[in-house]
Amino acid sequence: QVQLAESGGGLVQPGGSLRLSCAASKNIFEFYTMAWFRQAPGKQREMIASISTGGTTYYQDSVKGRFAISRDNAKNTVYLQMNSLKPEDTAVYYCNRATSPGRLTYWGQGTQVTVSS
Repeated sequence: QVQLAESGGGLVQPGGSLRLSCAASKNIFEFYTMAWFRQAPGKQREMIASISTGGTTYYQDSVKGRFAISRDNAKNTVYLQMNSLKPEDTAVYYCNRATSPGRLTYWGQGTQVTVSS
């Protein structure tokens, strides 16, 4: 059974920081590259960062240099450190294994991030 539980979102001013966490079930966490996705109002869900089981990372250009993804394999948890937040980062953030969003049939509840003054 797949379980994904995101947390850590909130309201933050532009330039601020947040750290998101995602606790995943072991059956997907230990075998897959994990990713963070986000979906802004009226837009499609998109993958913004991923990390392989060995620690290789990928970032979408819009977050490169501001966000950092990491994983704790002992805790089956993936993190997203978000710095220098911008209003355009406002979205619901989700974690899941790294693949096209349309191929994923299960999602957690997500965590809302709102960047506003």
